[in-house]
Amino acid sequence: MNYPDYRPRRLRKNDNFRRMIRETNLSADNLIYPLFAVPGTKVKKPIVSMPGIFQMSVDHLVKETQRAKDLGIPAVLLFGIPEKKDEIASGAMAADGIVQRAIRGIKEKVPDIMVITDVCLCEYTSHGHCGMLDKGEVDNDSTLEVLVETAVSHAKAGADMVAPSAMMDGQIAAIREGLDEAGFETVPIMAYSAKYASCFYGPFREAAESVPAFGDRRAYQMDPANSDEAMREITLDVGEGADIIMVKPALVYLDVIRRAKEEFDLPLAAYNVSGEFSMIKAAAQMGWLDGERAMLETLTAIRRAGADMIITYFAPEAAKLLGK
Repeated sequence: MNYPDYRPRRLRKNDNFRRMIRETNLSADNLIYPLFAVPGTKVKKPIVSMPGIFQMSVDHLVKETQRAKDLGIPAVLLFGIPEKKDEIASGAMAADGIVQRAIRGIKEKVPDIMVITDVCLCEYTSHGHCGMLDKGEVDNDSTLEVLVETAVSHAKAGADMVAPSAMMDGQIAAIREGLDEAGFETVPIMAYSAKYASCFYGPFREAAESVPAFGDRRAYQMDPANSDEAMREITLDVGEGADIIMVKPALVYLDVIRRAKEEFDLPLAAYNVSGEFSMIKAAAQMGWLDGERAMLETLTAIRRAGADMIITYFAPEAAKLLGK
């Protein structure tokens, strides 16, 4: 039998060969760990739809952040659930708000880890939408003012980076101007630039207690059918001063991640969202697939598509395996 000159199996025959020619590398350096802060002390409440993930009071949150740092994870992303919600999201910008307290607690005890804060209002509004309402509709421009105040309050508390996720037009420019005017010119912005109206956020809405009281978010989040529109959204955010751009969700939008990587010369994040996490966890619990392999294959696929960093609830579990 005549064989071709190049036989690919020669370089697959053992792990050392496979490691030497591996095209995509995944490490703890690529991971960002999302955390949910709640009021109180000694609170560690399981999120039923997200096995192994918890709502935590600041004392537990600090311990979990220390664990993440010890595993080599460079950053956490904070979400907050306030004691009270109202129509104007007053808890989002309060100096003693839950995220602001969490930032200070982490920075006091784990100063070397990067603290990124989600800047949105859905966790803080009584109606569950990401902005201010006017006649039953989310009003873009009045929402910008609240997002700016929220981002500045996070920076004052010690946040290393803010991540606006409300999908309001002009939010990056407004927040950049607000941070600069408040003396936080060096605080970067990670923009949720292409954030789709996805069913895969379902478990997150339990975790963040942010289910809309009416309607949905399709009037401001993106249509899952569109990728050209995503490029326009990213272009706007880049022009407004974004330092890092993001695609969310990740796994079912790998084509958008690849396009963004090819078209924009900025660091690119991808959010491996709650539904993507939970479906792997559920299948693994049922014995339908190998959970660890599915996790690593998924994260590698997101990296292969072009993501420089991955926001993922798998972060500690993955970092532990990758560190071996």
